[in-house]
Amino acid sequence: MTAMRDELSSHRAEGVETPSGKWPGSENFPVGSFLIRRDLRVHVHAFYRFARNADDIADNPGLIADEKIGRLDRMGAILDGASGKDSPAASAMRESLLETGVTAQHSHDVLHAFRLDAVKLRYRDWDDLMGYCRYSASPVGRQLLDLHRESRETWPYSDALCSALQVLNHLQDCAEDYRLLDRVYLPTADLAAVGTDVTALTAEQSSPALRRVFDTLLDRTTDLVDAARGLSPIM
Repeated sequence: MTAMRDELSSHRAEGVETPSGKWPGSENFPVGSFLIRRDLRVHVHAFYRFARNADDIADNPGLIADEKIGRLDRMGAILDGASGKDSPAASAMRESLLETGVTAQHSHDVLHAFRLDAVKLRYRDWDDLMGYCRYSASPVGRQLLDLHRESRETWPYSDALCSALQVLNHLQDCAEDYRLLDRVYLPTADLAAVGTDVTALTAEQSSPALRRVFDTLLDRTTDLVDAARGLSPIM
């Protein structure tokens, strides 16, 4: 693991990975917690760095969709063993998977979500949004559960929790996502139901109609949190 530790601490090399310019404090994903088992920390960091760099590609306003997808595909190829040092995060993730025996599917699933981000700018309804969360959020919890050798029977509870956190992140960033990327995760059906649309996100203050959409999504998020209660608090 020495090589991977060195790679995790090195500066980002020129190549596939690219900063998005997104404010780092805007993410809800906790990293480096002392609660993580010491022997697993480097592997959790490797997964976070892999997902963070892939997310940065998808969120980079200076790249067109085809460029984003090409870079994400390259990360996937390195993850599967292709040679090259143009994505240190993917190389480190590959080494982590080889050492832990955890499936690469979770990493490929998050790449799928970020490919969606490159081309999909609107979400029709709650089910459509939950379909996205299946790839953007659920793999995070599944990766952690697999690292801790937890039963996959815990996945549905974890999926619900991770989806709840993802929706909260979407609500937190909705105006900025629209302004910078023209990407809106608020379901268009919910906006239409209260007589508004995505342009409501440009206002300095939330309109009563937009507030009702937020409340609806928060109620559904509460249901997700309730569904997650079957997840053991101690791993």
